[in-house]
Amino acid sequence: MNEVSDLAFFVRLVQCGSLTATAQELGVTPPAVSRRLAALERRLGVRLLNRTTRSLGATPEGERYLEQARRILDDIGELERELAGSRSEPQGLLRVNTSFGFGRRLIAPLVSDFVRRHPKVEIQLQLTDRIPPLTDAAFDVSIRFGRPPDSRLYARRLLTNHRVLCAAPAYLDAHAPIATPKDLARHACIVIRENEAAYGSWQLFAADDDKRRETVKVGGALSSNDGETAVKWALAGHGVLLRSLWDIAGELAAGRLRRVLPGWQSAPADVYALYPERMHLSAKVRAFVDFLGERIPA
Repeated sequence: MNEVSDLAFFVRLVQCGSLTATAQELGVTPPAVSRRLAALERRLGVRLLNRTTRSLGATPEGERYLEQARRILDDIGELERELAGSRSEPQGLLRVNTSFGFGRRLIAPLVSDFVRRHPKVEIQLQLTDRIPPLTDAAFDVSIRFGRPPDSRLYARRLLTNHRVLCAAPAYLDAHAPIATPKDLARHACIVIRENEAAYGSWQLFAADDDKRRETVKVGGALSSNDGETAVKWALAGHGVLLRSLWDIAGELAAGRLRRVLPGWQSAPADVYALYPERMHLSAKVRAFVDFLGERIPA
């Protein structure tokens, strides 16, 4: 039993989600799967999975092993495809889903460039407020903010991102200084209504120590479910905004917005492309995700 087969076994085990389901797929008994997992953990000297009667949950060490296992297996698969000359030309329908703002600003222009490079690919780009689960098989690639919700899906990080506080110079010059997160409660804040997030409650983390956190209840005259509208209000001087750095980087660089409390930010809101396990991907999905990784600076 070599190390590469152990990697493939562990990835399959996490994908199946239980010892019984893994045993059925591999054509062995559940005790055999349990013994192999125990042997792998003994060899590595760490616990990879927490077991319950119905499910398996990865430990921090298990998450790291899973991530690296997928990367190594992908590299091996890619090498074998190249050596065998089996990398087919991307073609056919590709269904992509992402959010409105990110989709309009970044993904739509890249889709335009991608189909010029691969004219045999047809892309359906759907922009939605609520992104449906990729496991519904409604999309081939889903581009999302935040930690990937399902460890059974392959995730490639496209962009490192946080939400940061900002305001127009005119607003900041006309109002009391903001020295601590608690000061925000006394300022006009522009609130974005997003999905299931608590309305008007901003959770901030110290940039130099993510264990230091503050939750501030904020409010103001303006709120919206559209991020672009909220940015325009901030530019017009209506108050303080918590917005993704990717979206306002240009406004900050031009001085039209200023960082507020630069030592504080949201939890990571990195951008990921989610898709089925790469070893089973078609050429069109593989090429599109590689293209996004090439064109979006991480």
